[in-house]
Amino acid sequence: MKKVYLDNAATTPLLPEVISSFVSSLETTYGNPSSTHSFGRSSRALIENARKSIAKQLHCTTSELVFTSGGTEADNLILKNAVYHLNVTHIISSKLEHHAVLHTIDFLASKNTTISYVKTLPDGTLDYDDLEKLLQNSTTEKTLISLLHVNNEIGTILDLDKVIALKQKYKALFHTDTVQSIGHFDINLVDLDIDFLAASAHKFHGPKGIGFAFFRKGTGIQPEILGGEQERGSRAGTENTPAIVGMEKALTVCLSNLEKDLHYLKELKHYFMSELKNKIPSVKFNGVSGDLNKSTHTVLSVQFSKDLPMLLFQLDLKGIAVSGGSACQSGANKGSHVLQSFLNDEEQQNTSVRFSFSKLNTQDEIDYVIAQLLNVV
Repeated sequence: MKKVYLDNAATTPLLPEVISSFVSSLETTYGNPSSTHSFGRSSRALIENARKSIAKQLHCTTSELVFTSGGTEADNLILKNAVYHLNVTHIISSKLEHHAVLHTIDFLASKNTTISYVKTLPDGTLDYDDLEKLLQNSTTEKTLISLLHVNNEIGTILDLDKVIALKQKYKALFHTDTVQSIGHFDINLVDLDIDFLAASAHKFHGPKGIGFAFFRKGTGIQPEILGGEQERGSRAGTENTPAIVGMEKALTVCLSNLEKDLHYLKELKHYFMSELKNKIPSVKFNGVSGDLNKSTHTVLSVQFSKDLPMLLFQLDLKGIAVSGGSACQSGANKGSHVLQSFLNDEEQQNTSVRFSFSKLNTQDEIDYVIAQLLNVV
């Protein structure tokens, strides 16, 4: 049976170069990075060289990067720091965010932080006029804007320039979850006035369980995890040296081939959309996920014209891996909070599937998926 993996927004396969660097570190550099002997110093050198490489590629300084267990921890670290240590009393976010942000700001709301949500337009994009109104009404409070760069379910791309202009106009702070964009887009932190961002290696062909938070110099970082002085006192716990090495390798490979991969994936996504509309004319693309200028090249959210409760299971039997929404909610049976925020009641009754691509996917795989969809739909 043919195997086709189209759930890359959930996690991506490790690249061969990443596996090699990861295994090499496991075999040869096993010292505790906090130890002062040669074994420890070797591990420390690998970690700091990786930090330098990542900082160079993002155009920031090494002191602005904190290695974490992934995007969820990075979001928590940033949001809680903003409230507990930077005196933020108002957070402006949206209903489209990943639960790593939504659940954290719910927690902060219980601690008397004011939370406001930007309106979602009928196409699943944000109402930037409403964002400005919220900022206008918050001039007496220290405010943090927290908005996803690329939505993990429908692929919508945030207009960073527009948000940054508003952030500067109203003297707010700006945090963006870039878990779906780091490694897939050029992020230049010299040109982009972003105060905080979160990233996760397994979304760009790196290992699971490793990521980083970016704190703009001058904002300060206080640890949420206590027990040691690792990460310059910002996060206690022995660093995962092989995973950090693997993450750096993955980011380097992805960014060195960025333009080529971007072109390839846009063509692949366009081909998939064209074949779907040609073979199954009743399908719709949720939000702006069918617009290659407004959505990422890695995600397509497809709505079928009826309820197909067994569709994911039937595709899985054919060796095809896709998602019905965010994989972080798999098994919860709660539906997609993102789709619920802008689809009407009738559309919500139809089955929606997220297809997400990587540079490892091929047109032959797309043809196979289309053929199987025709059989089950």
